[in-house]
Amino acid sequence: MSIFDKSAFKFSHQHRLFRTSAISSGQIVQFKLSDIGEGITEVTVKEWYVKEGDSVSQFDSICEVQSDKASVTITSRYDGIIRKLHYNLDEIAYVGKPLVDIETDALKDVASEEDVVETPAVSHEEHTHQEIKGHKTLATPAVRRLAMENNIKLSEVVGTGKDNRILKEDILNYLAKQTGAILPPSPKPEIIPPLPKSETAPAAPKDKGTKIPIPISKPIVFAGKDKTEAVTGFHKAMVKTMTAALKIPHFGYCDEIDLTQLVQLREELKPLAQIRGVKVSFMPFFIKAASLGLLHYPILNASVDENCQNITYKASHNIGVAMDTEQGLIVPNVKNVQVCSVFEIASELNRLLTLGSAGQLGTNDLTAGTFTLSNIGTIGGTYAKPVILPPEVAIGALGKIQVLPRFNGNGEVFKAQIMNVSWSADHRIIDGATMARFSNLWKSYLENPASMLLDLK
Repeated sequence: MSIFDKSAFKFSHQHRLFRTSAISSGQIVQFKLSDIGEGITEVTVKEWYVKEGDSVSQFDSICEVQSDKASVTITSRYDGIIRKLHYNLDEIAYVGKPLVDIETDALKDVASEEDVVETPAVSHEEHTHQEIKGHKTLATPAVRRLAMENNIKLSEVVGTGKDNRILKEDILNYLAKQTGAILPPSPKPEIIPPLPKSETAPAAPKDKGTKIPIPISKPIVFAGKDKTEAVTGFHKAMVKTMTAALKIPHFGYCDEIDLTQLVQLREELKPLAQIRGVKVSFMPFFIKAASLGLLHYPILNASVDENCQNITYKASHNIGVAMDTEQGLIVPNVKNVQVCSVFEIASELNRLLTLGSAGQLGTNDLTAGTFTLSNIGTIGGTYAKPVILPPEVAIGALGKIQVLPRFNGNGEVFKAQIMNVSWSADHRIIDGATMARFSNLWKSYLENPASMLLDLK
């Protein structure tokens, strides 16, 4: 599954989803929804930010649309006046059909039926090179235009995109330093070194007691009538994904993990992470331990073609984390976990959780996953039967952490922090012994977290 990032479209880069054509008067630009790939043929209009008669400028938000794989804010390419909105809220807009008409004087630069598509900054395919002082600077046409309009030399801007690509956000941040303007924060939090020992670190928040389910505040009203709704958005994506997933012969493997030492370690690290502005949960440790295990069992970080004739071993450990949102189930992934520290994983998870709750995750965040963990224990339950997300071949479901009595080596009862894990694997290429050995290694890292230091890079 995939998704477009709303905030990224506003602040990082522009991706035009339209085709423009001049109408007979020569004053109206008709934006048409272009083919955006991924098999998307229709989107749902979720919100209009303008109404007919409103004036808009370049980069102003026009509307938000959502498909089963994408959620994106559409921005204006022109200065002009909105003359017609072709859809109402929650109506389906189709690829190739007009979305909005804008009256503008900028038609001289627009050819009839010209596709207006600017490659997003994360793309590896089409990008613009600009030679500056002997080296290549990567930037999209929209970013170069923004820099030119503000008399900014790209050679003076530090790019934060892949391969040092200059993003729109970099231009805006550069402007902010020159003018003192306040801009939205960067997705990547600033890493602040720990305070000296003489300074008092903020105390770690006290552990809360057992959570009590919150009762429903509003009485349930029975209308007495059946209600039929179309399956749209992320629910539609889940239908497609799960239908494909259940063609895979699954097998399960379960175990319990003693997290007593990890619980103590996390309590020690929480204040340090808070100083750096990052919340550290148990998930970064689970993810890093999984990546260390995948180095020994790469078959679990692979994919298999539809006819099961070829296996592709993935070099990157892009570990997905299943998230329950108001829009439905989404699975963003932390990229290249094999070269990330636990703190870096925690920082990235914070970013993904923030964007996920706001429905602003980008395509790059939701694609190219290679292995998945689902922390169902945050809601409740000790065991689950996770379903593999094709083309991946394995997934783990983590239960809630419980305080339970266990015996030590001397036969003495002690209080242990126990979590159950349930694995599912593609039985066409993975056997039970491999899954068990991987699980045992993952378990050993978590039960003895100091042992991870030996394999961290």
